[in-house]
Amino acid sequence: MPDAAPDALDARIAEALLARGRLKEADLARAERLRAETGGGLPALLVKLGMVSERDMAETLGEVLGLPLLAAKDCPDTPPAGVQLSAKFLKHHALCPVGEDERTVTLLCADPQETYPVDAVRLATGREVRLVVGLRSEIADLIERYYGQGRSALGAIVEDVGEEAREEDDVEHLRDLASEAPVIRLVNLLIQRAVEQRASDIHIEPFESRLKVRYRIDGVLVDAESPPAALTAAVISRIKIMARLNIAERRLPQDGRIMVRVQGKELDLRVSTVPTQHGESVVMRLLDRESVVFDFQQLGFTEEFLPKFLKVLDQPHGILLVTGPTGSGKTTTLYTALSKLNTDDVKIITVEDPVEYQLEGINQIQARPQIGLDFAAALRSIVRQDPDIIMIGEMRDLETARIAIQSALTGHLVLSTLHTNSAAGGITRLLDMGVEDYLLTSTVNGILGQRLVRRLEPTHAERYEATPEEIAKFGLRRLQPEGPIHLYRPRPSALTPTGYLGRTTIMEFLVVDDAIRKLVMQHATSSEIEREARARGMRTMYEDGLAKALAGLTTIEEVLRVTEEA
Repeated sequence: MPDAAPDALDARIAEALLARGRLKEADLARAERLRAETGGGLPALLVKLGMVSERDMAETLGEVLGLPLLAAKDCPDTPPAGVQLSAKFLKHHALCPVGEDERTVTLLCADPQETYPVDAVRLATGREVRLVVGLRSEIADLIERYYGQGRSALGAIVEDVGEEAREEDDVEHLRDLASEAPVIRLVNLLIQRAVEQRASDIHIEPFESRLKVRYRIDGVLVDAESPPAALTAAVISRIKIMARLNIAERRLPQDGRIMVRVQGKELDLRVSTVPTQHGESVVMRLLDRESVVFDFQQLGFTEEFLPKFLKVLDQPHGILLVTGPTGSGKTTTLYTALSKLNTDDVKIITVEDPVEYQLEGINQIQARPQIGLDFAAALRSIVRQDPDIIMIGEMRDLETARIAIQSALTGHLVLSTLHTNSAAGGITRLLDMGVEDYLLTSTVNGILGQRLVRRLEPTHAERYEATPEEIAKFGLRRLQPEGPIHLYRPRPSALTPTGYLGRTTIMEFLVVDDAIRKLVMQHATSSEIEREARARGMRTMYEDGLAKALAGLTTIEEVLRVTEEA
């Protein structure tokens, strides 16, 4: 047990959190002022105020106090038989016995600085106490599992919701219900768990006999614990109230946003609702403004791609397109490009729907189609604002594409995105929209196609030698002509149950040169354009993915999952 004075320990913990970038100076000052009024320990207060996440606090406490971390999933299925303690005492002090021998009791605790409960356990058991650090919410679930009725935190909240809440009623009743504490706690818990699991989206889908909640983690949907179907209307109404949507309108799709602070993070949640047969389906996209990094290397740009991309980006006028499906990181790539171009001697204006991240020094316009401010209308106006660089969130129609081309022809650099499967597919998509071939060849400078693949957690990834069959099947010899070829497998670790942690980009970059322009004028297919580009040195997304699999960044399975070669 640490012997240092509580204040000195608090100072060390705060210092470690600041050094790791997990706490802001202004938040610390605010917490110190509150603590002076209310008393209590600093770690618990920081977590309670949402300034630091439970996981970050647990990791910092373990590091500062020299104590190991233990996840609830790694604890035994049953509590130690020889330790009899009151569940009320354990809940109040956020600790739980998880092991014993003749001389010691292993105690999982959220705040190891608190000496009183540890001394009480020592006296009650007559044994020494060995401390391990855990997350407060996980400890609460574990106590319920060991000493309660086996309910989860979500199950306990659901029991607090009255029977009258389980009926779908009139709008005023729903509004009252959605504002009651249990429903508020329920929705907050769904968002909190999504943040803890690093989810990018929360999907809440009503079906006839159940309400399904899924999180998209590293691009893959996984089932989560769901509230009962009877609470569907209450949960969805609560989200709509938070997003300032009309809860009486259930027949039309609606879009909104929620600004919220969870686990020490400032989150911007984009909310989309659509009516389905059994109620409204809700998707919330989580944008963590603090953790996004606009850096080409971190995005996955290799030394082979970056010089070519920057050369096109440095051209004074023309169009640069980024293509890929929804959720493939196109907007982040464009923001990174804008951050590179954002200097004092250029004016940059963007039209987006919605504005995902706010960039200092860039004029960002939120498109509002419902009042007539769509991409085309906004574009017509901003050309008169004398910008040097224009970014359009997406080229959705011929009118937007035409104005973008006119802007490029009159000396502006235009950046935009397209929904296509490949870089070469971007050209055929524009031709299909109705853009004239001669306009296309004189304005488009380059098209970047990209996808996101899950990144291996490097400390546990298992390296193995590829078999001759794998080498032949995936064509690995073209990337490594000699020597044994090694690939990697994911292995679960304390950090991640899947063995994957975060994502990286695989990409292809089509530079529109004279040979490609000639093919465009002949209305060649996307395969013919891609064949010519490959002959001129373009590396496809699949090949870029294979190179990253050989480098141990991802796996062959991930590359096949997201590319056409699958």
